[in-house]
Amino acid sequence: MSIHTLPLNRSTLHGHFSNDVAPVLRIADGDTVRFATLDASWKHHPTLGHWQPDFERDPQLDSGHAICGPIFVEGAKPGMTLEIQIGELLSGRTGWTGINPRLGLERVGVAEPTRLEWEIDGETRTATNQLGHTIAVAPFMGVMGNAPAADGIHSTIPPRRVGGNMDCKELVSGSTLWLPIEVEGALFSVGDGHAAQGDGEVCGTAIECPMQLVELTFRVRDDLKLKTPRALTPAGLLVMGFDADLNQATDEALNGALDVIEQKYHVSRAEAFALASIIVDLRVTQIVNQVRGVHAMVRDLLTTDASAR
Repeated sequence: MSIHTLPLNRSTLHGHFSNDVAPVLRIADGDTVRFATLDASWKHHPTLGHWQPDFERDPQLDSGHAICGPIFVEGAKPGMTLEIQIGELLSGRTGWTGINPRLGLERVGVAEPTRLEWEIDGETRTATNQLGHTIAVAPFMGVMGNAPAADGIHSTIPPRRVGGNMDCKELVSGSTLWLPIEVEGALFSVGDGHAAQGDGEVCGTAIECPMQLVELTFRVRDDLKLKTPRALTPAGLLVMGFDADLNQATDEALNGALDVIEQKYHVSRAEAFALASIIVDLRVTQIVNQVRGVHAMVRDLLTTDASAR
């Protein structure tokens, strides 16, 4: 198993998902890749802070988040699952939070957008804005995804069954993410660092920041068949659902959670549904990415006794 360092330069950056993007790195099953990333807007550098990029962005191909990749994982084939173990995450020194006007400011009584600028202290694990507010940071990557099978150019904004802009704050260091694979090699990309975020990401952004280090280890799983992303996080096991309709996203996440409970505790679907009302927490991941996200957090039963059935 090898450790690769992907340089941060124009050749490793792109702003869309597509199965036509040539991989910038080929790795073996079990290898680790260390990335550095720009912020989502392409304007904050992990070590230079506020930064004027010295390259041009294609208005069509680079209109989305600045994402690094894609990574081709040997042995990854459609129908399999890509396992991503999230290692060290080290944010850059600066970040920002901006209100997205397309979300409808009048519904929350806001007349015009504003912007918060943050200084991030890696030693104290805090961020402080120009108003003097300080908050604890818990870095995670907003975008982690494989290329979809459908041809063409796909926006980085909405998440999909193969991942992408999931904006799930639980995917911190120590988590393991599982993503369905639709194309050979998976063609995985990552970007959109967040220093901190609340569930919902209600104004359209988190503390958007570049990342000095994103350490990911990749494994191919042919024994795990998934419909939507799952993850094992320090907070528990979660299943994600995505849909333009929040109710449909909820149903997708809930059904994934029922699959987990059925398999783990060897119960019927009806029994799993009853248990879910006790051990599953439904949370709104984000409501701002065109497609809404819900994650179902599955807590463990304290004990299981098969003889009681």
